[in-house]
Amino acid sequence: MDSLFRNRRAVNIAAALLCFGLVAYALYSQQFQGLTPCPLCIFQRIGITALGVTFVLAALPGEPQVFLRRATLALVLLAAVSTAGVAVRHLYIQALPADRVPVCGATLDYMLDVFPLTDVLRKVLTGSGECHKVDWTFLGLAMPAWVLIWMVVLGSLGLATNARGVRR
Repeated sequence: MDSLFRNRRAVNIAAALLCFGLVAYALYSQQFQGLTPCPLCIFQRIGITALGVTFVLAALPGEPQVFLRRATLALVLLAAVSTAGVAVRHLYIQALPADRVPVCGATLDYMLDVFPLTDVLRKVLTGSGECHKVDWTFLGLAMPAWVLIWMVVLGSLGLATNARGVRR
């Protein structure tokens, strides 16, 4: 297992490609399978993309300074944990009984045009009726469950790979 993490750059590149593959599949399912993403789905896509970009930064050639390694490690953890948190919130809303589901709200585009960003974040994370709908499953799990699983896996991989040499 230790030899797997020896080539930090290769592991970070593979993790970045996996992140971008997850987002590509989400876009594919939207464009070709007709799945319309809710605001929480869009936030999860943003989080996965941010994690992928962070893995790309961690894979840059050369041996980075300790500060840069710490910053990259912090960004990997921040992106993975925050995206996992949004996925957990999404799963919670999907598990609510139909009579307790919040009403559908305005579209994300409209909210971004009209409200300050802090209000948009609060409204989106509160969730709405469209976030309750489960219209895709794989092996019995909805898409936010898979996002949660991937964030735990990728966050752990990022931690194990990039934590080496941070304490110098």
